[in-house]
Amino acid sequence: MKIIGVIPARFASSRFPGKPIEKILGKPMIQWVYEGAKQSKLLNKIIVATDNDKIYNTVKDFGGEVKLTSPEAPSGSDRIAEAIKDEPYDIVVNIQGDEPLINGEVIDTAIKALTEHPDAVVGTLYKKIEDADEFEDPNVVKVVFDKNGYAIYFSRSKIPSKGNLYKHIGIYVYKYDFLMKFLTLDRTALEISEKLEQLRIIENGFKIGVEEITKKLYSVDTKADLLKVEKYLKEISNEKS
Repeated sequence: MKIIGVIPARFASSRFPGKPIEKILGKPMIQWVYEGAKQSKLLNKIIVATDNDKIYNTVKDFGGEVKLTSPEAPSGSDRIAEAIKDEPYDIVVNIQGDEPLINGEVIDTAIKALTEHPDAVVGTLYKKIEDADEFEDPNVVKVVFDKNGYAIYFSRSKIPSKGNLYKHIGIYVYKYDFLMKFLTLDRTALEISEKLEQLRIIENGFKIGVEEITKKLYSVDTKADLLKVEKYLKEISNEKS
């Protein structure tokens, strides 16, 4: 089974332009993501897919593999499909370029969310919400799932209303053929309402397998997020020394 990991990376961002090449402890964020992905025991190959020369050159400078894609790509999924169109794989892993704390264990768990759920065409991750300020935060996407480990729904709202809440970790593992099919599907009502692309999968009757992780991850959407990551990494380094 051939599995490729693709890191889509855009320079343009309304909240934080150029964030993939912003430095974290002296190293570009995209390099943190790439090196974390390299720890995977299941990926056969890793590439960065970008529409920007600065990101392209940054990846080349640290020895990573990178492909230039069209700036017209409407989503990260489209950018990934363009990057791998000439070399089909069995499984494609969409690794977010703004997750600098990602590592191989997290990625391999996401792959198992697909491979160990026989009815799934996509696999992804969740983590128990422990910070109270995340309960009502619409930027923290919540997921509910059935007893067999298949996602039922994703929402920006607090679901369920009582009990444990779980946040979605945005790593997607696709069967190659389904990724190509997904890109032909029209946007759906719930997807548009929630602004969550993964709902298009569920609304069309396909299944998403989910697995739990416990590792702390920080998505970098703002400069403040980047500073949080730096602080966390320094704390870890001090604990080890």
